[in-house]
Amino acid sequence: MGIAALVGTPIKRREDPRLITGQATYVDDLKLPGMLYMAVLRSPYGHARIRSINTEAAKQAPGVVAVYTAQDLKGVVGNIPVAAPLPPHITNGMGRRGPLAEGKVRFYGDPVAVVIAESRYGARDALDLIEVDYEPLPAVVDPEKAAQPDAPLLYEEFGTNVAASVRPPTDEIDRVFAETQANGGIVVRQRMVNQRLAPSPMETRGVVAEFRKADRTLTIWSSSQIPHLLRNYLAEQLGLPQHQVRVIVPEVGGGFGCKLNIYPEEALAAFAAMKTGHPVKWIEDRSENLAVTIHGRDQINYVEVAATRDGKITGLKVHVVSDLGAYLQFFTDVIAIAFTLPMICGCYDIPVAYGSCDIVFTNKAPTDAYRGAGRPEAAYIAERAVDLVAHALGKDPAEVRMINFVKPEQFPHKMATGTVYDSGNYQLALEKAMQLIGYQQLRAEQAQKRAQGKLMGIGISSYVEICGIGPKGLTPFGLYESARVRVDQSGDVLIYTGASPHGQGEETTFAQIAADEFGIPIERVLVLHGDTDSTPEGRGTYGSRTTAVGGTAVYNAVQKLKEKMKQIAAHMLEASPADVTLEDGKFSVAGAPQKAVTFAEVAAAANFSNTLPPGIEPGLETTVFFEPEACTFPFGTHICVVEIDKDTGEVHLRRYVAVDDCGRQLNPLLVAGQIHGGIVQGVGQALFEGVVYDENGQLLTSTFMDYAMPLASELPPFELDHTVTPTPYNPLGVKGVGEAGTIAATPAVAGAVADALGLPHVDIPFTPERIWRIIQQQQAQPQA
Repeated sequence: MGIAALVGTPIKRREDPRLITGQATYVDDLKLPGMLYMAVLRSPYGHARIRSINTEAAKQAPGVVAVYTAQDLKGVVGNIPVAAPLPPHITNGMGRRGPLAEGKVRFYGDPVAVVIAESRYGARDALDLIEVDYEPLPAVVDPEKAAQPDAPLLYEEFGTNVAASVRPPTDEIDRVFAETQANGGIVVRQRMVNQRLAPSPMETRGVVAEFRKADRTLTIWSSSQIPHLLRNYLAEQLGLPQHQVRVIVPEVGGGFGCKLNIYPEEALAAFAAMKTGHPVKWIEDRSENLAVTIHGRDQINYVEVAATRDGKITGLKVHVVSDLGAYLQFFTDVIAIAFTLPMICGCYDIPVAYGSCDIVFTNKAPTDAYRGAGRPEAAYIAERAVDLVAHALGKDPAEVRMINFVKPEQFPHKMATGTVYDSGNYQLALEKAMQLIGYQQLRAEQAQKRAQGKLMGIGISSYVEICGIGPKGLTPFGLYESARVRVDQSGDVLIYTGASPHGQGEETTFAQIAADEFGIPIERVLVLHGDTDSTPEGRGTYGSRTTAVGGTAVYNAVQKLKEKMKQIAAHMLEASPADVTLEDGKFSVAGAPQKAVTFAEVAAAANFSNTLPPGIEPGLETTVFFEPEACTFPFGTHICVVEIDKDTGEVHLRRYVAVDDCGRQLNPLLVAGQIHGGIVQGVGQALFEGVVYDENGQLLTSTFMDYAMPLASELPPFELDHTVTPTPYNPLGVKGVGEAGTIAATPAVAGAVADALGLPHVDIPFTPERIWRIIQQQQAQPQA
């Protein structure tokens, strides 16, 4: 009996036993001898000048070892790193910041000083003894108002809050709109808000820094998605050679993009460890997390779409106002330009598309990547645009989608935005979702309920996203991924990956790839990651790229070792390498299966030079770097059914069907898990979540009492299915699925709620109060 194929099998995550039994190690679990604790004093103002800081009383507090302000870091610690390409005026300093605010604070929570003490509580108490003389300044929290000439300026020396503008000529799109209307078509317009969100991982951020003066080695333990990038940029920030900085990422309790960043606290803890000679720990509390860890989304979208009376979309015009918050973060300024605007056409073959944007600073926390990073915004634009056309024409939203889909035979397809999609079959996914949910029966039921005065809605989201981020030119440092694979003398396989999975399950899927290719039990494969001293240079986990890019690196490394092992086996079997095959963990000669050696026997022979064929070096180890030639484009259709309580405005999700296509599925169980989690976060944006500031820049959603997220009891069972359209851009055929649910869910719920209310559009989030007020307005209107 042969070993069953492992790739494509729904194996339970190998990571889970240590996590669910409490044996895993997170940053806050670390306890080092002589450890000190760091607390951060943060601005209570959204915008203010710092007149003076008096730290003397804090320095005298019991157990306090040191207090630092921006003056102590001058010339020693550099600015917070920004990786994205920057326009010239930003390169000259706009939006850049040091680890501590100097001269001015620009958002509520801006770090002003740190206390290092013998206990966490002592450090926190000493913060109250620091006296800061603030001069409050007018704040601006609305990005459209911030872009006006008379707005309060965050950076006076630049004379504007606009970080960058992209405004191509409109001649072509204006012509299309005019011609469409002249031929009897329609043009519909809508302003949409993609509200600001807080990623809110279960584990907040944390860092431990230890500096060994003897060899000038700095070790950082961080809850991060990017260990190698953190090491590289932190070394530059601190003026250390890279080989003297080691980053270790233990377990990470969720990231969702917010840990794809380098924050002030890493450099501050490192600086304090170097100055005091003691390890320093900082663990973020939840209020800090909601206030100062990056936020996501926060776009205002102006959408105009032209269509014929038959429902064929002829042109799409989108202007994006993107809120950066107070400072630049790692990738923040390119999200709207690199990920929203190129994807505004969604799944649709729109002949002409126009995209423009203004990227603006405001007195709010910085924004950056949050699960989907620009693609949820694009999918929301595309799906709402199709629904707007359907509503204006009185057509079924599914019919308008079918009319406008890019057809399977058109791939690879260059969209009107210039983005080239690799592969797809959008109609099949929509048809499968409609069949699964019983679409026509639901429409009939909806008509009956409307006749009874009840509010039921059906929303469709046929999304596409860009994944497998890696091709050259997207960033200054290249987005390749790496894998080192070693087969030891016993036949066990060790995989060291430069990626840094933190819950997605690659310890399982990478082991499946190797075990499947080698024909050995998965128990004989160990996947290691997260330590820059033992893993090859990698770029981390984000953009649904870990399996498509990092998994391909593993696959390619395995192929190299298989070829070497075949040569060794051929020598042992006195056969030609071309005649040797590997199956079920045995190397055998074609046509003579009884003439075979085991995988373990070849592994042992590889480490004894006297048994190797001429020209073959001892050992079985190789390191591979993989940089894809293009991105991948997963897609699917989600359909949501909602009912609305007229008396309370509450939106109830009744059914939710998702048909997703992420190419070849290496582990369907993990794919389903990613989709489940993604849907919940997308539903959260649609129904509950939203970061809110008052006009002075004060954060109003500073606890989970104010920032609402969905509960399991508020969600229906998710009904999942899939189609399979492999990508040609990697040998595994995989595309990426980590962000799919989030990207698809929000427009699906949005479409359902608008459909229930009979309106072309309603802005998210659909809080009961907002929906109740809309219902009251509708009831107050005279009946036609």
